[in-house]
Amino acid sequence: MPPWRDRQYWRWAALLVVVLAVALVSFRGRIAETLWPDTQVQRLLSEGELALAQGRLTAADGSGARQRFEAALALDSDRSEASDGLRRVGDAALARASSALRGGRRDEARAALALARELQVPSAATDAMAEVLRLQDSESNGVALLLQRARLAHEAGQLDGSEDSALPLYQQVLSLEPQLTTALEGREDALTDLLQQARAALEEDRPGAAARLVERARQFDPGHVDLPAVQAELARALEARRARAAALLSRGRLDAATSAYRKVLEAMPDDAVALQALERIGAQYAERSQRRAADFDFDAAEALLEKARELSPAGPEVGSAQIALARARRSQSRLEQPIAPARREARLNVLLEEMQAAEERGNWLTPPGESAFDKLRAAQALWPEHASVRRATTRLVPATRECFEDELRGNRIGRARSCYDAWLALDPGSAQLADARRRLAQKWVAVGTERLGAGDVAFATRALQEARALDANAPGVDEFGRRVTAAQSGGG
Repeated sequence: MPPWRDRQYWRWAALLVVVLAVALVSFRGRIAETLWPDTQVQRLLSEGELALAQGRLTAADGSGARQRFEAALALDSDRSEASDGLRRVGDAALARASSALRGGRRDEARAALALARELQVPSAATDAMAEVLRLQDSESNGVALLLQRARLAHEAGQLDGSEDSALPLYQQVLSLEPQLTTALEGREDALTDLLQQARAALEEDRPGAAARLVERARQFDPGHVDLPAVQAELARALEARRARAAALLSRGRLDAATSAYRKVLEAMPDDAVALQALERIGAQYAERSQRRAADFDFDAAEALLEKARELSPAGPEVGSAQIALARARRSQSRLEQPIAPARREARLNVLLEEMQAAEERGNWLTPPGESAFDKLRAAQALWPEHASVRRATTRLVPATRECFEDELRGNRIGRARSCYDAWLALDPGSAQLADARRRLAQKWVAVGTERLGAGDVAFATRALQEARALDANAPGVDEFGRRVTAAQSGGG
């Protein structure tokens, strides 16, 4: 019998038809999209239009107008309806941002504006909206009021120094609105005026005030266009001040040199040259104190010792001066007691012999109390009118001068400096001292240059300090200073 006449056959056939019918009904959408893609694109476009009409411009679950139009465009990039839909979503986002701004809903406006920019709404429209939003934010943060206060303070010349000054107020504005053009320009103008004040302070020889102004300008804006030039002017002014201070020191004008170096330290508290120079000045005050003590001029000795303590409290010379002062007081006490002429003569002879022995050793000024100079002072205090004392005084001046020349010719510059100092102490008005000082400075440069060539930067640095202290304007000192600075920084 043929299969089609079998009842079982027809039962299975009927069941298959039912299953196919159910599947066709259940999956007709997907089947249609697979067989006819235009149907899927049209569905996405329709859903996008509906979402746009309902105001659902974007949604994280993909149901927003933006996501629907973008999906349609992905399936068919030539469909102008999808591109046009995205453009209309961007316009709607911009309109929503404008409405939110008018209603004071700035967070909503920010989100809508961000969507409009992502959908490439023309920048002219979005930038204008962003500026309105920024102004509203500024007003809510009090930026406009701060900016007005900063302008008024600037016009009144109150640039810095308090929280109500122009620069701190501009800085406060910029902490809230870092790119606010009016605040950036206002700060720039205020810093220009502040640096002009620094220049004026330099012209008035107030490097400390100038340095403080420059540092404040650097704190507000290290990239200000005028800052490098003013910093260079400050550096040149300080170098000139160091040179003047060194010249004063070389002429023995300790008070003026101290004041000059302190001016440098007002601007640069860690300046090594000035700090070392003040240490040396302290040592010289201590030495002068010892000489005054040897002359029994105790008030002057005490005043000089106090200056030495201030500049070099831990210096060995200060300790020696204190001992010398105490010893001189005891000596005066003994001298004030009646003394027989024979004993006085004997004591004088001992002092002159000790002076000559110190002279032969080259101990013109040191050690304190045992130098030729100190022995002569003691002899003068004991018996100033004695012929031997007058002859010793007359003889010691040319002896120190000859000592200086001998040591200088032998390149023994340390001993030459000691002889020079003794000569200066005994005959400070000598017209030959200026030339001797310059020649000694040049000798330090010559020896320092030779040692620098051998790699001894430490000695070269000391030589430069000695040369500048003697005569900062001596030929070769500036060039030698540049070479030493280069060597110190590793530049050769």
